[in-house]
Amino acid sequence: MSQEFLIEAFPRGDQGRGASRRLRREERKIPAIVYGGKKEAVSISIWHNELKKALENEAFFSHVLTIELDGKKESVILKDLQRHPYKPLLTHADFLRVDKDHEIHVNVPLHFLNEDSAPAIKLQGGVAHHQINEVEVICLPQNLPEFIEVDMSEVEMDQVIHLSDLKLSKGVRIAALLQGEDHDLPVVAIHKPRAAKTEDTGEGEEGEEGEEGEDKE
Repeated sequence: MSQEFLIEAFPRGDQGRGASRRLRREERKIPAIVYGGKKEAVSISIWHNELKKALENEAFFSHVLTIELDGKKESVILKDLQRHPYKPLLTHADFLRVDKDHEIHVNVPLHFLNEDSAPAIKLQGGVAHHQINEVEVICLPQNLPEFIEVDMSEVEMDQVIHLSDLKLSKGVRIAALLQGEDHDLPVVAIHKPRAAKTEDTGEGEEGEEGEEGEDKE
């Protein structure tokens, strides 16, 4: 993991909706909680705009983050994020403590590589159909990948890439596959557009009709 994210946090004593509204309105902070591990849950507040800016980076969601509270740092991952129903505002965040000896469950984005240059797309007119854009993985914090690459360069027409086809780094498992073969979901496939398929079928039928007409004559 090449990037690091440090979140400045502040103790939060007041609870309730009124206190949370004042916190957001007057201090430009949002309420949050840090929980998990062998420690008690701690209520904190964090800068709204700093968190919002950090969320613009896709890597923030699949990284072990560092929260600094009263000069002490803890390793966490973002487990839940609440947003205002219609305003572009964050309202609450949940962070789960992690340690190097315990596995974590994290959703990691998929990065599709060489899609435009894939022969099935570039030369045969196929279109990529994405079914999944992220996948839940299980691993130790130090093995957490920022993303998982899906190389499309050798995917053929009508070929389907499943979860079991993904190449994972050492120590990383896909949560769904642990539930059995029935959970080996499709990730992406390349197919011809429906219009192209219809035209191909129509041309074939016309050709057959023409041959039949010639035989009758």
